[in-house]
Amino acid sequence: MSLYARYSHLLDEALSALEAEGALPAGLDRKNVAVEPPRDASHGDLATNAAMVLAKPAGTNPRSLAALIAPKIEAMPGVTAVEVAGPGFINLRLTEAAWREELTAILTAGDDYGRSTVGNGERVNVEYVSANPTGPMHMGHCRGAVVGDALASLLEAAGFDVTREYYVNDAGSQVDTLARSAHLRYREALGEQIGEIPEGLYPGDYLVPVGNLLAAEYGDQYAAAPEGEWLALFKRHTVADMLDLIRADLALLGIHHDVFASEMELHESGLVTQGMAALEGKGLVYQGVLEAPKGETPDDWEPVELTLFRSSQFGDDQDRPMKKSDGSWTYFGADAAYHLQKAAKADHLVNIWGADHAGTVKRVQAAVTALTDGRVDLDVKLVQMVRLLRAGEPIKMSKRSGNFVTLADVVREVGKDVVRFMMLTRRADAPLDFDFAKVVEASKDNPVFYVQYAHARIASLQRKAVEAGIDIAPPADLTLLDAEELALVKQAAQFPRIIEAAALAHEPHRIAFFLGDLAAAFHSLWNRGNDDPSRRFVLEDQPALTRARLELARALAQVIRSGLALMGVAAAEEMR
Repeated sequence: MSLYARYSHLLDEALSALEAEGALPAGLDRKNVAVEPPRDASHGDLATNAAMVLAKPAGTNPRSLAALIAPKIEAMPGVTAVEVAGPGFINLRLTEAAWREELTAILTAGDDYGRSTVGNGERVNVEYVSANPTGPMHMGHCRGAVVGDALASLLEAAGFDVTREYYVNDAGSQVDTLARSAHLRYREALGEQIGEIPEGLYPGDYLVPVGNLLAAEYGDQYAAAPEGEWLALFKRHTVADMLDLIRADLALLGIHHDVFASEMELHESGLVTQGMAALEGKGLVYQGVLEAPKGETPDDWEPVELTLFRSSQFGDDQDRPMKKSDGSWTYFGADAAYHLQKAAKADHLVNIWGADHAGTVKRVQAAVTALTDGRVDLDVKLVQMVRLLRAGEPIKMSKRSGNFVTLADVVREVGKDVVRFMMLTRRADAPLDFDFAKVVEASKDNPVFYVQYAHARIASLQRKAVEAGIDIAPPADLTLLDAEELALVKQAAQFPRIIEAAALAHEPHRIAFFLGDLAAAFHSLWNRGNDDPSRRFVLEDQPALTRARLELARALAQVIRSGLALMGVAAAEEMR
């Protein structure tokens, strides 16, 4: 149990004791009671909002309740001082021994330090990437892929049972276009001069190998055949080949999905019809006419009776069509059924979508709430696009023209770890610049280098100690660490609560922020030795102090390494 979890548990026991004494009403909801670092470090080591949260339901004021709680906290092991501050916050200071114990706990737990059971084994389906299977992955897909994958790892570390899912949009018109494009390359493979790729087809060279495979398997059987004879066949082949290409691209980033769900199979299974029937059974489907578009009404707009879902009853702006006027399913109709399929095996759903899907969030959340009677919740994280630059100059992309920067090209140029880390250096809903020159820069302004360099510096310390002839085998005397050094333990000890908070908020970028701050604190501690040699980690004439400082460094390295692992980034042992 981490330090913050331990004191949260002790606080909970103290509140239960107050209930038993009759000083606090029984049965108060404590879920929002927290133990966390105070906003101002000068106020103490830990702070709790218990009195602020519980005062009103307890029928008292926060400062009066804080005065009852404070003596219980003073009696806790490792507490040296307690102060009631402001309107009722309680600040406490811990002994140096408590922080030395946490340093030892970090080293003892190793890779498990920070892992939590807050998720209680609840099932979470995280759907991410879900790019149309019409070509290789490009950098427009990259950020959502990394955010989703890092979030899945974060949720697992917090004790959730996670399924990683990719939704294959293989039932739309774009897949027909893909099959026609592959047929053109198939004819090319048979020796036909196809000339310039016609407008409306995919021009990328990535379809050349697909055409070659089709030619090898079918010869000239479909070269001059009517489209109706080969379209469905070529769709299956080409989508399968594109998915192999996509899996290979994602593997370059260390990303692997548990499930690839097919939209086409969804339709064929009849689940869309089942979803509609479920909504009809709840009285949530009716025949109606949508309101005219807001603003100036288009000349060709006319009211048409459609099959509508009462999504406005669940927070959406208006009711939504499930079927088109020709009787075919709308994309939303299929999407609702797809989410019903996922919800059957999950307690929570998380979708990582591009920002261009913002308009569909409320309707899909409404469908999930309606179809599951509120049992399953859906959180949608919208990811802004990445702006690619080279030495400050924007790189233009056009997938339609076949001129785009592939994910594979970027990973091969700068490396998987750089790509993954950089995708998490800002909130997902904030724009992100990716400059090929800056992301490989050996500078403190480059966050991935700065964190990796911290770990590499620590990795070098043991080698330096051995080279200095210091025996590092004896146990370290951690009482030799000073207040400045223990301050880094206090910072590293926040890692478990950062994991829980980031997992529950579905915000993996918090890990990158935490690692950046921890790395900066370590570099500052390292740099003090440049001005004062006695402050260096390795001191040839002071082996005992060296061993203590190496233990501190090892604990920091463990936390950095574990944080990077959650991001899918390897920890550097040396920088070249």
